[in-house]
Amino acid sequence: MNEARPRIAVITFPGSNDDGDARLALEHLGAEAVPVWHAANELPEDVGGVVLPGGFSYGDYLRCGALARLAPVMGSVRAFAADGGPVLGICNGFQILCEAGLLPGVLRANRQLEFLCADAAVTVESDATPFTSACVPGEELVIPIKHGEGNWASDDRLYADVVTRGQVVLRYTEDVNGSRDRVAGIASEDGNVLGLMPHPEHAVDPLLGPTGGAPLLQGLIAAARERVTDYALGGP
Repeated sequence: MNEARPRIAVITFPGSNDDGDARLALEHLGAEAVPVWHAANELPEDVGGVVLPGGFSYGDYLRCGALARLAPVMGSVRAFAADGGPVLGICNGFQILCEAGLLPGVLRANRQLEFLCADAAVTVESDATPFTSACVPGEELVIPIKHGEGNWASDDRLYADVVTRGQVVLRYTEDVNGSRDRVAGIASEDGNVLGLMPHPEHAVDPLLGPTGGAPLLQGLIAAARERVTDYALGGP
């Protein structure tokens, strides 16, 4: 018997441009991707996961993600995350999660003050999140990057806390954009929210290039399936 295809919401904001690719990647890996417009007041009741995709939400006015954090749908995203639901923010989605206070730190302009577009190698720092549960610490994944403001920054005290709590999930193997200590992905304290600058949705099909994004999205899909199953059985 085939496992059920969990439904995962992919939020589209004005200016999103990787929402379609995120949906295609999720479908390719066995999920049912559900498009959700930014003006929605609620997430569909039966979704088991949420993706905030890459792009330039609201034209990146003020700061990247600063306006998107105020979108009507974000109230439901916050509630979903607070209830333990898996939430993945990719590139602009990472920026939105930081602006919304769901993840620590801030994304600033790349050290080079240039837009970067290339395959990047990242090292898995933690397998204690749903997204990296199929990985092992030290494993190297190759995933494309394409961003102008992917430089993750924090003050010393916040960074020390983030490291102590094991929230650094991915690091670049090389300093590609000036991110503090090569941080490429950060998780929430509970591990159910992950933001990363590389684009896993562009790295799932060997016909198109590297497949380092597949285990991360497969982790999201597995967590979404488990959440839906738990609720169907009357769990929390």
